[in-house]
Amino acid sequence: MLDGLAQILAQTSLNLAGVMLVFVRVAAVVALMPGFGEQAIPARVRLMAAMGFTMVVWPMVEPNLPPISPGLAALGGLVVIEAGIGFLIGISLRLMVMALQFAGSVAAQSTAISQVAGVGVTPDPMPAIGNILMLGGLTLALVTGLHIKAALAMASSYELFPLGTIPVAGDIAEWGIARVANVFAFGFTMAAPFVIASFAYNLALGAINRAMPSLMVAFVGAPLITAGALLILLLAAPAILGVWNERLDMVLANPMGMP
Repeated sequence: MLDGLAQILAQTSLNLAGVMLVFVRVAAVVALMPGFGEQAIPARVRLMAAMGFTMVVWPMVEPNLPPISPGLAALGGLVVIEAGIGFLIGISLRLMVMALQFAGSVAAQSTAISQVAGVGVTPDPMPAIGNILMLGGLTLALVTGLHIKAALAMASSYELFPLGTIPVAGDIAEWGIARVANVFAFGFTMAAPFVIASFAYNLALGAINRAMPSLMVAFVGAPLITAGALLILLLAAPAILGVWNERLDMVLANPMGMP
């Protein structure tokens, strides 16, 4: 009986170690995930979200987990590795949020309405257009099943990076550079309607100023560019958010893939 109890306790400790390691990877992803990892959400809620995702991911990956060494040093090394892998997955998702922020900043700067209107969903001050796009994008992602897609992405990450696998530094550096460059290009693409409208506005304003030097074109043009930017936001925001949500789905399907 005592031998059997010892075996049960040993197996239980290994299962607890496996759950803990899965939690470390999942918690790192949740800390950076759009929606669940926002600074506006209390830390306790984010912790409970990480635990909830762990309870979903653990049964999917538990049969394929390799044997876990009970040693403290080996377990500590695994914790560091799993946290690093979770950070890489999370940052690939967070970069998509940064693309929306960059698009909002470019749109606001190009249309001269870059005044800050509160902190919104991020700790850093952002233009009003950036806050609107952020709130709209996060809401769209959440209502279209972000939690399901994220859980599947975390579970599938164990196929690419099994428990305890150390990523190759050169590959990660190449992936990170390509991902950041792609995010900047994508953010500028989403802000393209505002940039094009701003270019046309300034071109027309320059022509009017040359034709009528005595006219205070700045006073005439300022309300026009503000109204035009709001109209463009009204018309283009659904398309911008739709394209962004599709790209987010692509990233969730393959977080560590090359863009």
